[in-house]
Amino acid sequence: MTQATNANEQLVLDFFTTLSSGDLNALREYIDPDTTWTPMIENVPGAGTHTGAAICDEFLAPVRGLFVDGDPKVHVDSLVSSGDKVMCETRGIGMLRNGREYNNLYAWAFIIRGGRIKTIREYMDSHYVMVNIMGAQS
Repeated sequence: MTQATNANEQLVLDFFTTLSSGDLNALREYIDPDTTWTPMIENVPGAGTHTGAAICDEFLAPVRGLFVDGDPKVHVDSLVSSGDKVMCETRGIGMLRNGREYNNLYAWAFIIRGGRIKTIREYMDSHYVMVNIMGAQS
């Protein structure tokens, strides 16, 4: 299990624990009105920059709806930080409502200010998403 070495890293680990719980109301505790979350992909569900309450309401709720209840889970594989920046590698694992298993690799860049998450940039295998969620031919 990945261990935090400072408060910013612990905040990110706690964020992923809450995200994995599926409790979007609890996740709101990590999101300020000016927090942005940008999946660094195009042409897949959730693409674009999401800000504040829209992160949970317009982005995460529909994306989580692609999965069976309780999924996906995020497993943090590595974590590094410098000042207000936290970078990590994770795996998203779960079962999709379309019956396919989901096991995608992610990299994340967080900016933390004043103990709050201000910026999230999410990098993933978008081809994997297109094939396994969207049903596109590889």
